[in-house]
Amino acid sequence: MQLPDFKLERYLAAHEFTAPFPLSSSDCESVSVGELLAYDPAARPEFEKLWLGYTEAPGHPALREQIAKLYQHVSTGQVLVHAGAEEAIFNFMNVTLNAGDHLVVHWPCYQSLFQVAESIGCQVTKWEADPANGWEVKIDDLKQALRPNTKAVILNTPHNPTGFLMTGSALKEVAEVVDAHGAILFVDEVYRGLEYDEARRLPAACDLSDTAISLGVMSKAYGLAGLRIGWVATRNQKLLEKMTSYKDYTSICNSGPSEFLATLALRHGGALIRRNRDLIAANLKAADGLFAEFPHLLEWHRPEAGCIAFPRWKGKGTSAKLCQNVLEATGVLLTDSSLFSAGDRHFRLGFGRKNFSDGLGRLRSFLRDCSG
Repeated sequence: MQLPDFKLERYLAAHEFTAPFPLSSSDCESVSVGELLAYDPAARPEFEKLWLGYTEAPGHPALREQIAKLYQHVSTGQVLVHAGAEEAIFNFMNVTLNAGDHLVVHWPCYQSLFQVAESIGCQVTKWEADPANGWEVKIDDLKQALRPNTKAVILNTPHNPTGFLMTGSALKEVAEVVDAHGAILFVDEVYRGLEYDEARRLPAACDLSDTAISLGVMSKAYGLAGLRIGWVATRNQKLLEKMTSYKDYTSICNSGPSEFLATLALRHGGALIRRNRDLIAANLKAADGLFAEFPHLLEWHRPEAGCIAFPRWKGKGTSAKLCQNVLEATGVLLTDSSLFSAGDRHFRLGFGRKNFSDGLGRLRSFLRDCSG
């Protein structure tokens, strides 16, 4: 398989660790190892005694048990841990799809959610979100996109990069439509838990359908990207067995220290998520002021979940040029919509970090200069 460059990741690799003010980050504020261990006084001595040998390929049973608790109808044996969400996506695509199969993908999206399938030789249909209607996707559009050879439907909610949150009734209907067609529903749920209204938290796809797959990760809602721990949860036993076997050709097993810390984090997941939701709420208020001040340059659909949004640039030039100019003038890093193959008028704004207000202030000064 030949894969083209991952546009977003190549751009971030060039700038993410050198730009003073990353204002496009898709994850939440992280913690140190010491801060995480402090959640449980017994954790530090246990961590220091940890044996650094190979781990169980599906993931440590204690970790899978904690992950299973996030779902209603999933057991420990129905969870497969991966080295981040990216490996899980790659694994799923390779065991599910063959050349000539058809895939429907929620659009815009993270590149691997369609690129791996295209590189396998699949036909991909975009299930496009409507920016004029809050980035909603229509069920009728999904029905029209399905073909006899549709093998899977890829959905992402809460959504990256727009912050769109599907309704519970719509998600249930999607699961029913995909099941009736005989396809597999794969739902990227990595921002689950970051709904601004907890009453709107969606059921997991793996709880709605016995063939659907839920994708989770420690990096987004929990802010622990450095652990490189992701997972799939599904009652689709045949598919899970294939993914478990395929993982022997990728990571084989995960980092023991990462699995230990992820297990600890999930035991205290409520506290970690509340911390990040409070930070997001404060940052969103600051962002509201920016959009109120520059309606002639910027507009957005205020997100409903997660720590990212996808505003539209209304000024001169493309959003790529905007992002370049902002970075050079202020050190603020934004990611433009061309990196998502989603036109040239939007950019991703991330507001899950503590230094958000510092970057926002510099962006505000830049926009004032544009207005002047």
